[in-house]
Amino acid sequence: MSEGKDNFTILIVDDEISILKALKRLFHKNGYRILLAENGQKGLEILGSTEVDLMLLDLKMPGMDGFEVLDRAIQCRPSLKIIIQTGHGGIKEAVKAVQKGALDFLIKGDSPEILNNRIRQVYEHWQLEQENSALRRKNVEQFEFDRLIGESSAMVQLKKLITRVAPTDFTVLIQGESGTGKELIAQALHYHSERRHKPFLAIDCASISESVLESELFGHERGAFTGADTPFRGVIRSADTGTLFLDEIGEISLGMQAKLLRAIQERSIRPVGSTKFFQVDIRIIAATNKNLLNEVANSTFRQDLYYRLSTVTLTAPPLRKRDNDILLLTEYFLEQCSTSLGRKISVSDEVYEFLRRYEWPGNIRELDNVLRSAAVLSGKDVIEAADLPPAFRKTSPSTEQIPQLMTLEAMEKEAIKTALTLTNNNRKEATKMLAISEATLYRKIKKYRL
Repeated sequence: MSEGKDNFTILIVDDEISILKALKRLFHKNGYRILLAENGQKGLEILGSTEVDLMLLDLKMPGMDGFEVLDRAIQCRPSLKIIIQTGHGGIKEAVKAVQKGALDFLIKGDSPEILNNRIRQVYEHWQLEQENSALRRKNVEQFEFDRLIGESSAMVQLKKLITRVAPTDFTVLIQGESGTGKELIAQALHYHSERRHKPFLAIDCASISESVLESELFGHERGAFTGADTPFRGVIRSADTGTLFLDEIGEISLGMQAKLLRAIQERSIRPVGSTKFFQVDIRIIAATNKNLLNEVANSTFRQDLYYRLSTVTLTAPPLRKRDNDILLLTEYFLEQCSTSLGRKISVSDEVYEFLRRYEWPGNIRELDNVLRSAAVLSGKDVIEAADLPPAFRKTSPSTEQIPQLMTLEAMEKEAIKTALTLTNNNRKEATKMLAISEATLYRKIKKYRL
């Protein structure tokens, strides 16, 4: 008996006690978990309180017959496998039961081996489903961490924080520059949470006007405004029991902030044009490329909403602070380019040096775009320096390390300017800082026309 078979549960519903006992002996020795019900009502009660994988159902029973049990069982558990047992002369009814949703029918009195083999077929199919389900769960567990590429200290720390925060239901605020992968972080939080099998919906608050955003978030009733020909649930209700990702939350108006705050606090929303409130159970993850505390100080973002959103705050590190990750990300994007173009794409050592030294104001998104563009436009298998945008070729990696020397006079002038700046042009204090006399300072100021 392979591991996991003890969990395969068969519910036998039959009004003949002798048949129940005989089938229990037959199947129990094979390692299945067996539940017995002497009538339809008892069978439905067991089905409502216990996980059942297969029901063996007799059609001819007093009181609630097999057809009624079949209808109610399928309504309650649409995926339940049901095998009908019928006596001689009941073939027509058995065929009808299969048409109503039963998996198969067998004749009572046939060899026990026939029934045993059919049950084994169902079990083997169930076992395959269990293995596939386990594989899907494993894939879900790996999801997004595979796409959060990076081994730099900043990324290692971020992944550790995600594993701690994800299992909670806390609201999370993700801060970071544009192009740093904030949505990937949100997806990782969702797919490592208890809500992983529930919806994950994202909305870009910056790309939607305020009038449309309210409808997108809260939904609307038919006729609520011009063009509202059909009712719309909105993303909040559509994400119920799952996760809602609000990207660029710092772009929404103060009025919309108030409505969103109320929805978060009360866990209910009212669609546009409706008088009815709907309860929702969602986890909210928000992201912004702004410093929301500065926005609060400037009265452009509500303080109460900020504290609601920032129960936990994560920061997506910019690419320029992830030097060790450039090679990993480059390899990842080149692999995608190779798949798209149908040929192996690589970069020269010189190009890699350019990529490593570049400041990347557009972060990961810019790296992706630069590599894809170079791969397509060059038409070659190896991307060379000439294939990169001009900004990458302003300085050569081979000469970049040569220091630019200053003359002594230039250094002296710069030192005096700095001292005057730091002392708010207090020349007496500047002389102390520079360790020179006041006469010398005056002479130098005149010389350098400061």
